[in-house]
Amino acid sequence: MDRRPVLAALGALLIVASPLVWIGVSGQNGGSAHAAWTVPRTPDGQPDLQGYWTNDTYTPLERPVELGDKEFFTPDEAAAFVKSRVDRLLAQAKDDIHYDDAIWQTERYAKHATLRTSLIVHPRSGKLPPLTAAAEKRLPQQRATQRAESSDSARSRSLAERCISWGNVGPPMIPPTYSANLQILQTRDQVIIRQELMDGLRIVYLDGRRHPSPHLQWLAGHSTGRWDGQTLVVDTTNFTDATNFRGSPQNTRQDIFATARLHVVERFTAVDRDTLHYEFRVEDPETWTMPWSGEMAIRRIEGPIYEYACHEGNYGLVNILRGARVAESR
Repeated sequence: MDRRPVLAALGALLIVASPLVWIGVSGQNGGSAHAAWTVPRTPDGQPDLQGYWTNDTYTPLERPVELGDKEFFTPDEAAAFVKSRVDRLLAQAKDDIHYDDAIWQTERYAKHATLRTSLIVHPRSGKLPPLTAAAEKRLPQQRATQRAESSDSARSRSLAERCISWGNVGPPMIPPTYSANLQILQTRDQVIIRQELMDGLRIVYLDGRRHPSPHLQWLAGHSTGRWDGQTLVVDTTNFTDATNFRGSPQNTRQDIFATARLHVVERFTAVDRDTLHYEFRVEDPETWTMPWSGEMAIRRIEGPIYEYACHEGNYGLVNILRGARVAESR
């Protein structure tokens, strides 16, 4: 297998020092470019966020235990961290034959790392807040559902196995293992965020409408938006109890769940032609003892993005159910 694209991507590594400053591995500051840049406008006069983007990153949602209270890497430490992740990708055991990860998880663009040691910026620990007592009580059953321990029917399997949702559509938009690509489209009254993975689609309404009754629910919630200067502020409610945060298993715990009381506020700010600063605040009083928030860079890429076609190739679900019926007949 030719792994030169992966190694070339590592060689092109850039480190994000802050939402507004890009620093190369050599330590050269590129922040002066931002001061001279003017945000383009749509024909309606709105800041133009349209294009193809990725939120792909090796930075984990939560800070690794071994880093303790360390909020930021040095540029050298950040480069070493990304290299360790790339080395892990290339060191896949020969008897691990499910996929060749170095092929199907590689994109045409370089991996980037932030100097932050976690996407979570509050609490300062870089960890999710403690669960409420009610959430602790729900967790064992939620974990069992996530692992899809039952094969009674397709509905007993996970949302991802059923090609319904990987959770990456958000909000918040936590990057998945691969195909962490998206497209943003705008009209006067809507912003559309289309994810490549699972063809997830969100519509953000800019026409001043209110959220509907809590009895109307969506996996990705109901999103309304407004412009705060150059920043698109998106408010999302009306989630379901089935909504989960499924980022990459390499970077995100797979047992993060919420309830229908989940409330997410996102902020999208263009800081240069090729970078959006993405911030999010998550609140669910029935799950966490306090709100939590995070941030990351969303980077422009060359399009297009492609149809995921999950249902058409979902032989795994059919064979899981078929195998369960065979096992029952013995």
